[in-house]
Amino acid sequence: MNRRTFARNVAVAALAAAVPPVAVSAEGGEAAAKALPFSLSVMLWTVFNKLPFEERLAKIAEAGYAKIELVGEYRDWTAADFERANGARKRLGIEFDATAGLRHGVADPASREAFLAELTQALGPMETLGCPAMIVLSGNLVTGMTREEQHQACIETLKRAAALVEGRTINGQPVRLLLECIDPAENPHYFLQTASEAIEVVRAVHHPQVQFLYDIYHEQIAEGNLIEKLEKHIDVIGLIHVADVPGRHEPGTGEINYANICRKLVQLNYRHTVAMEFYPTGDPVGTLRAAKEFALSVGER
Repeated sequence: MNRRTFARNVAVAALAAAVPPVAVSAEGGEAAAKALPFSLSVMLWTVFNKLPFEERLAKIAEAGYAKIELVGEYRDWTAADFERANGARKRLGIEFDATAGLRHGVADPASREAFLAELTQALGPMETLGCPAMIVLSGNLVTGMTREEQHQACIETLKRAAALVEGRTINGQPVRLLLECIDPAENPHYFLQTASEAIEVVRAVHHPQVQFLYDIYHEQIAEGNLIEKLEKHIDVIGLIHVADVPGRHEPGTGEINYANICRKLVQLNYRHTVAMEFYPTGDPVGTLRAAKEFALSVGER
């Protein structure tokens, strides 16, 4: 273990130890998070994957969070599974703020009808779980199509999708479609690799229920210049995902200055959600709790 790793681990452990654990509910953590203009969430696929679903929710609540994001874990659930999941989230004071998991993307016009049918079907379980937002991907490059053709296909598909959800609410909130990029190192064949182009698509769709998912980790790898994009495009950013580079670990383990990013979000009065989507380097509960307390401490300055 080098000196930097040792110092980081000591800092995370000390911060985690300073925050009392939440035994059965995240309500206290949610109240504390109101010191920030935005809410905090955890992308579930990154943690506690070997535990049953309800136990995973309890671990997130123990870390002090009241929101969780899914990736279609419910795809093959029975009615009893939905009932158990809803019982657990209500008991723990948790909301599902977004989900992902659609198999089709928006950049291939040949799969447009399949995407729209899949989205329509997904609205049912989203309603059952009280989950008001769907993360949308572009999909990969299509052989024989130009970038301009695929760019326009993204716009047209999302316009059709916006018409499907227009005016619809779940859990008292508008149903939103959140377009996400994937950096070229993770998937060199993915179509939308940069925030710049994805934001162009969202602005061209020009619908309040279609927004941009700003994944800080992916954009640092793709183009960087993270804060300027926040300043210019905060009006169309509907969700932010957090992890450090390299390694997709918690803030403070890599090259991204998350303190400055958090301060900028407070300054811009960002009102949506920031979700932790990282692989914890230490105990997941303690690391998630420390990440939350870090955000709160920066927001108070």
